[in-house]
Amino acid sequence: MTGNKLPLDGIRVIDITVVWAGPYATQLLADWGAEVVRVEPIDAFQPLSRGHRARPPKKEVMARKTWGVAFPDWDPGARPWNRSPSFNVHARNKKSMTLNISRPEGAAIFHRLVGVSDVLIENNVPTTGEKLGLSYEILRKVNPALIMIRMPGFGLEGPYRRFRCLGSHIDGISGHTQIRGYPDLGLEFQEDVFFSDAAGGVNGALAIMMALRYRRRTGQGQLIELAQVENYASYVGDVTMDYLLNSRVQTTLGNRHRSMAPHGCYPCKGDDQWAVMGIATEEQWAGLCRAMGDPPWTRDSRFADTLRRFDNQDELDQLISRWTETLDKRVVMETLQKEGVPAAAVLDQAEVYRDPHLRERRFFQAVSHSETGTYEFPSIIAKFSRTPNAIRTPPPLLGEHNEYVYKEVLGVSDAEYRKLEDSGHIGMDYHPSIP
Repeated sequence: MTGNKLPLDGIRVIDITVVWAGPYATQLLADWGAEVVRVEPIDAFQPLSRGHRARPPKKEVMARKTWGVAFPDWDPGARPWNRSPSFNVHARNKKSMTLNISRPEGAAIFHRLVGVSDVLIENNVPTTGEKLGLSYEILRKVNPALIMIRMPGFGLEGPYRRFRCLGSHIDGISGHTQIRGYPDLGLEFQEDVFFSDAAGGVNGALAIMMALRYRRRTGQGQLIELAQVENYASYVGDVTMDYLLNSRVQTTLGNRHRSMAPHGCYPCKGDDQWAVMGIATEEQWAGLCRAMGDPPWTRDSRFADTLRRFDNQDELDQLISRWTETLDKRVVMETLQKEGVPAAAVLDQAEVYRDPHLRERRFFQAVSHSETGTYEFPSIIAKFSRTPNAIRTPPPLLGEHNEYVYKEVLGVSDAEYRKLEDSGHIGMDYHPSIP
């Protein structure tokens, strides 16, 4: 825990986000000092937010052992919703209160929270927001200085506004899926990727910071609309511009590059071991040749310059692979780096965790959690010279901060608090009927 005043100290954020894009945005805000309050119902379970199911049977978890149902020691425990890695990794430094805002008394409490908060963030389909009364026009009357960000997949208006999607669907409709596969395999062989969630989270946090800056100058809050497909389509904007300017539709490239050659992923010594490299200049090509010991084939006319190397990549990759497959992947990386060639070993997560560079930089931080024990978490992603920082509090248990939020922040009386408990708003367990 840091003893420093962090940049966002004093900013309160209401978090009604789901899955990853929204929670990642609030993770970044919480990491840097914002008081992020997750508002979660206990009479309804939000899939993919605190895990895939509220109470997955241990037998099912042991049988599947997949990322989606991962728990410490493969044991869901008595309260699986507090033990889900997919939730806990982005929930550090946050608080949790329980409230069902779809019910009238819940909406009234929620409006009281809006009145004493700075930011409201949600990333549901717009129709969900409408059903819950999450209208900026309504909420700005409660708090004129409120900054509200809505992060639906397709935006608040337009033909697709009611469409539901996850990151893999945004990947497809943004055009990224079409260009990231292998040339010799159809799209059906691709695995899902969810980079749009990470991109949405980062830019969502950035948009909130800009709105806070604007409010500090003018005193005015505002509504931010961040359509995730528009956000992500900008990441492949060069491909779109290529079509607009050249009428060319990009196809899959695998690990190759549109201008660099050689550029790819090469087999190394051992089973399924790989290293990646990319040659952008003649100086880097000379460095690669030196690293390989200047074999005679490097002077072949087919590889005399970038254009000819680009046109003969199949033969070039085979020859480079004869060198890489005799060496450990880290040796390939370090040998090439000494010659000024961009290269890296391809690591699995166990290797990332043990990586000496990350260890020396103390990237992983031990965090103790009352229902999972002590584990090392990926830590804060930026180091500020004047603002040292670290994970301050573990991921919150469901409803862990109910008394703080209700009584200290909202001034709810003991009698009103008990009434909300009796009516099913306040608690630390999902309703027994939820599987």
